[in-house]
Amino acid sequence: MDRLQQELLKRLKARENEGSLRSLKYTSGLIDFTSNDYLGLARSEELFYAIQQKLDAQRFKSNGATGSRLLAGNNSYYEEVESMLAGIFQAPAALIFNSGYSANLAVLSSLPQRGDTILYDELAHACIKDGARLSMAKRFSFHHNDLNDLEAKLKRAEGKIFIAVESIYSMDGDACPLHDLVTLAEKYDAFIIVDEAHSTGVVGERGSGLAVSLKLHDKIAIRVYTFGKAMGIHGACVAGSDVLRSYLINFARPFIYTTALPPHSIAAVDCAFRYLQVNIQLQEQLKQNIQLYKKAVQNLPNRTDSNSAIQTAVYPGNALVRKVANALQQQGLDVRPILSPTVPKGTERLRICLHAFNSVSEIEQLTEALKSFQLVAH
Repeated sequence: MDRLQQELLKRLKARENEGSLRSLKYTSGLIDFTSNDYLGLARSEELFYAIQQKLDAQRFKSNGATGSRLLAGNNSYYEEVESMLAGIFQAPAALIFNSGYSANLAVLSSLPQRGDTILYDELAHACIKDGARLSMAKRFSFHHNDLNDLEAKLKRAEGKIFIAVESIYSMDGDACPLHDLVTLAEKYDAFIIVDEAHSTGVVGERGSGLAVSLKLHDKIAIRVYTFGKAMGIHGACVAGSDVLRSYLINFARPFIYTTALPPHSIAAVDCAFRYLQVNIQLQEQLKQNIQLYKKAVQNLPNRTDSNSAIQTAVYPGNALVRKVANALQQQGLDVRPILSPTVPKGTERLRICLHAFNSVSEIEQLTEALKSFQLVAH
């Protein structure tokens, strides 16, 4: 036991020495520029009470699902909400998972088989990479949003080919070139897996995401939607064909061997999408705030170009980006640093999340503070 503790402490010390040691923090009273609550649904009291009313109306008295969906965890309400989600995401079927992480893990670990090939964007989320690692297929990354590099790898790929991307990338906030990707995938008879985590709710009619808004959903075999970000709740679903749904029920270990979400979580999914449908103006308010922010910081040399709610300002080095983040927090602005190894060394940055509920004065306070740190970046 002592030897194990020593080894763990050694690894933690190495992290501390390189300035990348993580710890849990709790902040309150700061202006939110860090959460993924892009539309403010997580903080909505109206949605909170709607969920409680739905639970009362459904007469749910259970605190938990009591088992996996294949045992005691399924009910008619679960399948009713999945049908609603299939309609929103314009797919024949949808299957709910406990999180976006487990959904991507399920898809990538169960669909590709030995002899197949997974090609994933180098900036794809860790769950995509972890799912690919669990499969028996060969896996290769391609340069971020570089379709020339992807095509070079497609030419060498074997078996069934799966291309895994995000619609909006979580660290830079930039979009996948889905139109061109679909054209390339069709050329090589490859299947696309799109993680819509950061477009769910924010983009498209009824919050249907980027692929549906671009009318490309019928050309993408597997789409993963996450509810823990703009929808303000928890859980996720995979949207696709009826055959895909049945396959995942039978072969996806993160689905088969996991206790199902409790009734409260399913009611939250139901109510969150109904709430967004009658408050769709939140999408436009968010767009306006993004444009306000972008206009104010357009001359900052260290920002990355993004049209999404995720904005960044690069301050190379863990020590420097931490210093800037701490200074912003001292001014009442909740902005967090993204350190290496989460991002490559030299690209450490502030990850700034804009929200529909951020006021003009709050955004101006943030942008003025960032301008004052312009020289620090150099």
